[in-house]
Amino acid sequence: MKILVVGGSGFLGTELVRQTRAAGHQTVATYVTQPGAASPSAWCHLDLRDAGRLDAVMAEVNPSVVINASSGLADWAVTAEGPLQLATVAAKRGTRMVHMSTDAVFSGVGRVHYDEACLPDPVTPYGAAKAAAETGVLAVHPAAVVARTSLIIGHGRSVHERLVHQLAAGTVDGALFTDDIRCPVHVSDLAAALLELAWSGAGGIHHLGGADALSRHDLGVLIAERDGLDASCLPTGLRADSVVPGALDVRLDSRLTQRRLRTTLRGARQFLKPAGHVSSSTPA
Repeated sequence: MKILVVGGSGFLGTELVRQTRAAGHQTVATYVTQPGAASPSAWCHLDLRDAGRLDAVMAEVNPSVVINASSGLADWAVTAEGPLQLATVAAKRGTRMVHMSTDAVFSGVGRVHYDEACLPDPVTPYGAAKAAAETGVLAVHPAAVVARTSLIIGHGRSVHERLVHQLAAGTVDGALFTDDIRCPVHVSDLAAALLELAWSGAGGIHHLGGADALSRHDLGVLIAERDGLDASCLPTGLRADSVVPGALDVRLDSRLTQRRLRTTLRGARQFLKPAGHVSSSTPA
């Protein structure tokens, strides 16, 4: 099977390339500025804002499945309009599509638990762009998968893991919020779940968050303990008292999607256990 990973130079994209190649699939990965650390069958330059180039890449690669793991942050043209253009081309060609979205489409106002039936109510430009992309993708390609996830962690290379090391070393200013709660997921679990959904023929919205709900500070402590850092050096703060925009408590309810998967979406308390840790047999 031929797979096209859009955003293959990113953190999640790199893992998707690794897993698809390990499974024996021919995998083409795209980049905007330069190829990443992954080793796909081929690299291809693609800016989702360039409709002509998008048509050409899809025609040249002719994938069975396209997975959009790109991130344009709050850039509306990339994050909202780009996936719509990709979905339009994929639908026209009859290509299976998986589109990555985020828990940032929710506000955390009035509720904290969000299942797939909950309607987006974003409070940031990034969340608004992602919510618009979801609507656009499913409008033009109803059979596509829209997968919402949370903080992606793994192998020490994620944004949050690197920030924890910098904060512990005192090389950057900042704080880990104690009132900002999410459901972190391991990048390997997320990639495997996305590929399962891609092969399954399922469509619509799916939630792929980890099993544990943790504050950013609690997550930082787990990372520090795994990596042998002094967790007491990690500064704390409240998002509610900061100028940093964003939702406070947003917990993806992924139980419905998890029941359909072989892949277990582990909680951070499990996948961040220090090496050699032996779990107690005594119930907590």
